[in-house]
Amino acid sequence: MNRSAFALRETSRRLLSLGVVSLALASPWALAREGVDVNKQHSGFARLVPADQVEAAAQQQFAQMASQAKAQNALLPENHPQVVRLKAIAQRIIPYTLEWNSRARQWQWQVMVLNSKELNAFCMPGGKIAFYTGILEQLKLTDDETAMIMGHEMAHALREHARERMGKTSATQIGASLLSSLLGLGSTGDTLLNMGGQLLTLKFSRANESEADLVGMELAARAGYDPRAGISLWKKMAAASKGAPPQWLSTHPASGTRIQEMETAMPQVMPLYERAAKPSRRYDAPARTGSYYLTQEPLAFWGRGSSPLLTRD
Repeated sequence: MNRSAFALRETSRRLLSLGVVSLALASPWALAREGVDVNKQHSGFARLVPADQVEAAAQQQFAQMASQAKAQNALLPENHPQVVRLKAIAQRIIPYTLEWNSRARQWQWQVMVLNSKELNAFCMPGGKIAFYTGILEQLKLTDDETAMIMGHEMAHALREHARERMGKTSATQIGASLLSSLLGLGSTGDTLLNMGGQLLTLKFSRANESEADLVGMELAARAGYDPRAGISLWKKMAAASKGAPPQWLSTHPASGTRIQEMETAMPQVMPLYERAAKPSRRYDAPARTGSYYLTQEPLAFWGRGSSPLLTRD
């Protein structure tokens, strides 16, 4: 090979290499990734409402809820077995949230459990997680099923679905004057006062719920929780609802379509679960996983575990 031909080939090789690097830097999400397939980009409506204001409002509302619950003796103490359990599960999932939202790096994650018969759980913007004892005890959730719910709710916060819904409301109902306030062009006092209340009443779209299902499954699987538990969870929710969806299911009934979506995504998340480090401590016993989740009867449960944390007088 002559010198000029060699130089041309070398130049082509370098340009190709630079092109691949540029593509990776410009669009990392476009390259193949392992896990569920959802759009990386957030909705444009979310940009209409400042993230820091939404998170500040959520923190204020969360603290107010905790204070009111404590005053009514409805806030479980930090050493309660269910609180210990939920915090342990959350701590396993949190490290895997950063890929989905860079702001999560600065979030102060919190978990509280409210003594209520409601079948409900949520995660407010900024990582404020709440579970009701009703959903834990009436559905007799395993650790894996609990992780599916927690992952789902965390996904709503990470994907900024509340911020998106508020942005849509601002754009379609409240008008230009409020948008100006939100964007720093006028007073935001009244808006911020109302923001916290809105966060507790927002209903997510079907697309949001489907996305939260998939992202939540991946988060839980990476943390070592069996994603097949999502199917048994929805069977339990369907059995408990008896035709009237509880609050947690108000916008996403446990239909065959929903279970089918999870089954379709299972090949994407099972390898993550199989390779993941599993929890060194279970709060349900025996630790049944695998095909059991695909065959069990709705609401079937094997009782409390042997952990002293789950022993009551």
